[in-house]
Amino acid sequence: MSIYTNTPGVQGILPPEFGALVEKPVMELSLAMRLGTVVTTSSNSYRIPILVDDVTVGAVAEGAEITPSDAEFDENEVKPAKFAGLTIISREMAEDSSPSAGEQVGRSIARQISKSVDNALLNTLAAPNPAGLDSLQDISMVEAPTVYENLDPFEEAVSLSESAGGNITAWVMSAATALEIAKLKDQTNSNRSLLNSDLTMEGRRQILGRPVFVSPFAQPDIVYGISRSEMLTIVRNDTRLDVDKSVFFTSDRVAVKGTMRVAFAFPVEGAHVRIQNAAS
Repeated sequence: MSIYTNTPGVQGILPPEFGALVEKPVMELSLAMRLGTVVTTSSNSYRIPILVDDVTVGAVAEGAEITPSDAEFDENEVKPAKFAGLTIISREMAEDSSPSAGEQVGRSIARQISKSVDNALLNTLAAPNPAGLDSLQDISMVEAPTVYENLDPFEEAVSLSESAGGNITAWVMSAATALEIAKLKDQTNSNRSLLNSDLTMEGRRQILGRPVFVSPFAQPDIVYGISRSEMLTIVRNDTRLDVDKSVFFTSDRVAVKGTMRVAFAFPVEGAHVRIQNAAS
């Protein structure tokens, strides 16, 4: 049986902000939380209205009747998937009421959850994982050369996103791809990098003014251009931290389990761009 901080007769298992010990670090660690617009919900599913056809608008003569028309909407229903992490700690740590002990427990579980969430975002994983970027049928596509020589594929990606009504706010790629692009020079026999660094953000690499995010879950031959306003990271507000003292009774240890429900939605798929290596 799980024992919670608010269970009658139980004192000092963990600080009362047990859910925040998982949710807050995941918000900080997960790439999915930083790339998209985070939306919280208390429902089992989240419905997103998709505009299919706009209201008809045109010039009208003074005093003339205005012909009414309707906007046509479709709906995309997304169900947050449960991500769970489990860690084993000593009874002494579980009963420590100091903030440092609780934070360490929360961050340990949060690291596991954030990795699973980012893996689902960047790859096609079996259910019950949520569908991520790799599942988008109408995502804009750019074919990149086997070896990058310039930033033309990224210029094309920005243009495609803008044509779909989006605005690329970040690039996501593997460490190998980031290194390859970082080695590009502004001209032959030059040591100056073609990329511009934002010195106000500790020299973070940028491509065309957009920050570069590196993920171990990104495929080496694919770069994603993300339009933040058209990517929703949906978080159900029932994040939990459960404590069970009975599982490891003989060793005087405690099982601590964190669960968090997350899903992704992409209202305008074409606003995002997949730059794919021509050899893949």
